[in-house]
Amino acid sequence: ADKCDLFYVSFSGGKDSILALHKMLEMGHAPVALLVMYNEQAGRSWIHGIDMDLLSATSDALGIPLLCRPASGNNYHTDMEQALLQARDMGAEACVFGDIDIEDHRRWDEDRCAAVGLRAILPLWKRDRAENAHEAVALGYRCLIKCVQKGVLPESFLGQPLTFSLLEQMRQYGVDLCGENGEYHTIVVDGPVFRHPVAVENRGVVRLENISAADLSIPGARHRP
Repeated sequence: ADKCDLFYVSFSGGKDSILALHKMLEMGHAPVALLVMYNEQAGRSWIHGIDMDLLSATSDALGIPLLCRPASGNNYHTDMEQALLQARDMGAEACVFGDIDIEDHRRWDEDRCAAVGLRAILPLWKRDRAENAHEAVALGYRCLIKCVQKGVLPESFLGQPLTFSLLEQMRQYGVDLCGENGEYHTIVVDGPVFRHPVAVENRGVVRLENISAADLSIPGARHRP
């Protein structure tokens, strides 16, 4: 990454954004906030479907403030730019993304940042996908399987922590081990950059059109379908 002291993370809650955060902290940079794009209608974050209780608990466990921004599907890119402006006002010089090798994603990240005068930093760019997944496990991150694509991976994976043996099972299903094509998503609840673990409970399976998701939240949180 370029020299950058203050950054914020485009935060999905999953292993790639945590690994990107890990790399930045390792290089001595300081996080200003976790930037989360929120689907108000669903009451959850976009993509990984994390509810506000769990996002707040994760922010607390990481010791990094949460900047949650409502975004609609149609205006997602402009909503993101508004959020980036807010983060820039908090002193951030760059936004960190966990993208690995999909060129369109990189261009999107850079365009959003350029629009508001920030730099986009992608610490995992061009790293081997399987290596990323293995590194997250090797570093001791507890990455729970939050969603699986229907017909691609079995629902029995939901709620399970990512382990070397689970990655080996995934390999046998012929999927990308990093889940870059949406085969699965994780949420990270403990590991080296956490001050303490996040307590979570699995309240069952939510079946949507293309994915099945584990309804993971903190114990005693308000239940949402």
